[in-house]
Order: sequence, then structure tokens, then C-alpha cells
Amino acid sequence: MKVRNELNALLYSRKMGDFKIPEHLTQYSKFTSIVSGNLKSVSSELKKGELTLLSDERVLSKNALKNAVYHFVLSASAISGACIDTGLGLTEACMLSDLYILKADNCKTIDGICRLYEDMCLDFAERMQEIRKETVISLHIRKCIDYIYENLGADLSVKALSNVTGLNSTYLSRLFRKEVGITIKRFVKEARVDTAQNLLRYSNLSYSVISTSLGFSTQSVFISVFKEITGVTPKVYKQKNCMIHK
Repeated sequence: MKVRNELNALLYSRKMGDFKIPEHLTQYSKFTSIVSGNLKSVSSELKKGELTLLSDERVLSKNALKNAVYHFVLSASAISGACIDTGLGLTEACMLSDLYILKADNCKTIDGICRLYEDMCLDFAERMQEIRKETVISLHIRKCIDYIYENLGADLSVKALSNVTGLNSTYLSRLFRKEVGITIKRFVKEARVDTAQNLLRYSNLSYSVISTSLGFSTQSVFISVFKEITGVTPKVYKQKNCMIHK
């Protein structure tokens, strides 16, 4: 069914009210910090409400929850488009936005959608940051990092990684810290905990299964390392951030 008459009436009323489509829906300027991979700026803008998902400028549904989901979809599309234009792979960008849209579709509260939006913004920003790092990180360290992310449950000691890269353990440790800014041990901890956070948010896996799959020797070690990195225990984190059945 065509909506020409309704559209004409709406266009007229909006014109009389000097309505304009929000700038972030026609330009990428709102997402500059994401595209540049500036995680600190993205976090700050989210906290200050400068990178907010919802506004009163455009209502897409009279149902508040649906309205939030629709805005989420538009933002996901705009962010992925901006990142693609700046170097992020088309397949990766589309699959990432699709993944977040599916998660938003399963959210039961507006608060849950807004928190998911924040996760998405930071996720895209982190990937854009990695693209910029790739231009300065050597082939050996890139190989090391890729191996870590692809084998989080394996032995990721300096000795094991030196065998993967073909570099002397001492030299690898020194080179990694010089190019990445932190030690291999710290990087592995953060990578494992980052994955654990996603599993706690979006799955019902037990702590023991998560700790084992991510290479922690015991569940108590997992809890200790998780708290070291995030400041809270896995249980507290899940209670505050779980997106299942929300």
C-alpha cells in the first residue's frame, strides 16, 4: 500500500516546523572518533552523551523499544559505512554490524539496547585502531598477535610464542613491548579477559567452562585475573552487563 498522501502531509508538517534530518544520519561527522580509532574519545563522548543513540529529532515508532531498535539499525549502518570508507574490510564491517543488529533485536529493554550501542561503538573504534597499528607493527609481532587471538585457550607463554614467530624469546619480548606498549603476558591477559567479558554478556556458559576454554589453569586464577583487569569479579560483571533475557 502506497503512503503518498501520508508522506506529503508529514513532509508539509515537518517543513512548517523547520524540521531537518539529524546530521549524523546524512553525514559521518558524528562518528569521527570511532573512525579514527580513538577509544579514549569514544568513551568520553559516550559518557557525556555526545554520541548518544536516541534523540527526539526523529521518531521511527510509537513503541519506545522498537524506536530504539530502529535507531540502532540506522546507527550500525552509518558506523559500518564510515569505517568501510576509511579502511575497514567490507565483509568484516557488514558482519559486525549485522551481529550487533541481531543482538539488539533480542534486547528486551531500551537500557539494554543503549548499552549494546556503546559496546558497538567501542568495538568498531578498536578495530579501526588496529588498522592504524598494523602500519607500524612488524610482521613478526602481527603474526604473534594473530596467533594469540586465534588460540586463546592454548599455551601462550613467551617460549611458545617464540616458537610460533621463530624469534628468540628475549628478543621477542623486547620487540613486542616496544611495538605494542605492554608485555606479552599483559597482552594475553587482556585478550583473554576481553573475550571472557563477551561470553559473560552474551552467553550462559558457566565460569568453569569459560576459564577452561580461555586457557586459565583454574577457575580461581580466572577470577583473579579477571578482577585484576576489570576491577570486578566475573559474577559481578555478569550481573551488571549480561544481555541475555533482557
